[in-house]
Amino acid sequence: MPEPIPIKDHEKETRLVNKRLLACALLVVAITCTLIGRLYFLQVVEYDYHSTVSENNRVHVLPITPTRGLIYDRNGVLLADNRPSFNLTVTRERTTDLKGELDQVVSLLHLPAEDRALFDKALKQARHPFVPVTLFYELTEEQIAVLAVNEYRLPGLEVEAQFVRHYPMGAHFAHSIGYVGRINEKEAKTLDTVEYRGTQSIGKTGIEKFYEPELHGHVGYEEVETNAQGRVMRVLKHTDPVPGKNIVLSLDAKLQEAAEQALGDRRGAVVAIDPQTGEVLAMVSKPSYDPNLFVTGISFKEYTALRDSIDRPLFNRVLRGLYAPGSTIKPEVAIAGLDSGVVNASTRVFDPGYYQLPDVDHKYRNWNHSGDGWVDLDAAIMRSNDTYFYDLAHKLGIDRLHDYLAMFGLGERVSLDMLEEAPGLMPSQAWKRATRRQPWFPGETVILGIGQGYMQVTPLQLAQATTLIANKGIWNRPHLAKTVDGQPPVDAHPMPNIQLKDPVDWDLVSHGMQMVMHAPRGTARDAAAGAQYRIAGKSGTAQVVAIKQGERYDRLKTRERHRDNALFVGFAPAEHPQIVVAVMIENGEAGGRVAGPVVRQVMDAWLLDPQGHLKPQYASPAKVPAVPHV
Repeated sequence: MPEPIPIKDHEKETRLVNKRLLACALLVVAITCTLIGRLYFLQVVEYDYHSTVSENNRVHVLPITPTRGLIYDRNGVLLADNRPSFNLTVTRERTTDLKGELDQVVSLLHLPAEDRALFDKALKQARHPFVPVTLFYELTEEQIAVLAVNEYRLPGLEVEAQFVRHYPMGAHFAHSIGYVGRINEKEAKTLDTVEYRGTQSIGKTGIEKFYEPELHGHVGYEEVETNAQGRVMRVLKHTDPVPGKNIVLSLDAKLQEAAEQALGDRRGAVVAIDPQTGEVLAMVSKPSYDPNLFVTGISFKEYTALRDSIDRPLFNRVLRGLYAPGSTIKPEVAIAGLDSGVVNASTRVFDPGYYQLPDVDHKYRNWNHSGDGWVDLDAAIMRSNDTYFYDLAHKLGIDRLHDYLAMFGLGERVSLDMLEEAPGLMPSQAWKRATRRQPWFPGETVILGIGQGYMQVTPLQLAQATTLIANKGIWNRPHLAKTVDGQPPVDAHPMPNIQLKDPVDWDLVSHGMQMVMHAPRGTARDAAAGAQYRIAGKSGTAQVVAIKQGERYDRLKTRERHRDNALFVGFAPAEHPQIVVAVMIENGEAGGRVAGPVVRQVMDAWLLDPQGHLKPQYASPAKVPAVPHV
């Protein structure tokens, strides 16, 4: 018998349905409240944040690179300018496949593998994805055409016209002006990220580096509205950049050319200074190099050739070259002897061709092995007599000799705006104890008196020491900038002038230097032959390798790069100096015979007019007495 069908409980089912409806309603209310709360949080609580993010997605601030300041010589000749260049740039934010696109560029333009590595290096240094990064400079017309045809395959890559540095005079001013180059990783970490946004180059050496803040200028900005693809729709705000300041150098392009011609193909340095102001008129270091190679990135092959060259064209001999000064410092040693009272103008020393310390067998040779007999101060300077200065140095002692020579800037940086300048070395007892852990020996003082031994100076320091002789102790730091944006440079740390007990001592030494050039037995009389003005000069021949006791220098048995260096310093006109010149010729051997004519040619180029006559402004204000024959 079948079981009876239960009767439905409608009231129970109604209660169940109502419960489910209530639960669903509560769930809907909860979800709605959550959505409303989230909308409130996003649109009210975090309104500022999200509106800023939204605005940044729509509006970008693009940097406008300032135009780099120009560099001129003292007469307005352009030495460093900016020229347009078509370059390949990439904006990472707008690319779809950055690696693939760069590989395509290398393939399309047939670039070497090292350029592909440079692309990655440039991108690694870039900090902002929306700022264009320059990948390749100096695109040819053919390369531009290839990129234009394939533009649809390379989103984010563009060909842009940009200004790049250019040096019209090429290698002639490479060691003074320097050059700009691409910003490297180390520099990028220290640079002002605001000022250098969009800037690809920075001063690396010379004036370009020292005056980088002035030459760079201040970055400008452009607020632009972009679409989803990153294309600029309109410019919202524009702030012009402030161009870099122009710099007028004290260098004279014509004198620079004359100095280079006088030096010829020899390795060496020439520096000319206006003693009245400290302005550097010419600065030559040979061999040189073309700074334009570095502006947009030098190839590894080209850089290796420059770096590994035996002639070292990248080496600035004027500022970095450290050489034994030889006899060129004898005028300064003479000042030390006169001012300290160790000698006077009439003090005489007998020269048999050598000098010996008391109770010592070692002989310190005079360059004139037969000797000059009895010599006083005038004759000692005129003949560059080593024996006289051996004796003078010994009487002075190392402490007084060090202190006097240091007053002339020997062994320290003397320039105002030349970063690469080496300090050189002016040895002392304390220096030797600290560096060699040895006492100072009397024989080391003796050879220091003729500019040999531990002493090392740069050609610039030699020129400055000679400038102090010409100026009678008045210090003017050598500098390359004549004006920066119309204003002369300021020496924030001036050197103290040299005050002698008797100022006549300056004239005594100057007279001896004039005899070098104009007396019948002067060591550089040939260099002054026919001069229309009086020259005060001093030759120097400094050993590169030591010669054993009892042996003589034989050039035929000495390797060319082991031969003596030739040096010469001088100023003119002697009675009212207008130019100081220092010359160093590596392995030139004879200072008076080889370096002296170079000094003369540079002085002629500055003091004489095109017809070969002394310029009126350099004429002597008074008749100069003739130098007596000795």
